Amino acid sequence: MDIEQEIPQLRFRNEYHKAIVNIIFTSNWLQERIRQFLLPEDITSQQYNILRIVQASDRPISTMQIREQMLDKMSDTSRMVDRLVVKKLVKKHMAEHDKRKVAICLTEEGLQVLLRLETKIHEIDNLLNTLTADEVKSLNTLLNSIR
Repeated sequence: MDIEQEIPQLRFRNEYHKAIVNIIFTSNWLQERIRQFLLPEDITSQQYNILRIVQASDRPISTMQIREQMLDKMSDTSRMVDRLVVKKLVKKHMAEHDKRKVAICLTEEGLQVLLRLETKIHEIDNLLNTLTADEVKSLNTLLNSIR
């Protein structure tokens, strides 16, 4: 659906303004669908991002290393990790090489959450199923060009 139909009262100064509004609107639309996808596991998209980063690491990882890899660089990584500890999805312990640092690793429960989500991750991919593979590739190129 065109952005003019989604937000009918909005007038655009020019195509650049329209594109910016469209990107923001689409981002919010995607984030809401991802939120709904993660809701049964009682985690946020930022927490999911942390779980994926920890899972991908071949050894325990620090909050600073996690923050460097986060999609949302503004997030409070330490606070989010603490929430994941309370949910028993990750655990923290002193880093072996530097006792001043904390190392984070996935718990079995955290791994199970990721495995359950992985079985239905195609639902997220399908959010873009109105586009062809070539269109998705072009979209990625365009988004990279913007940044």
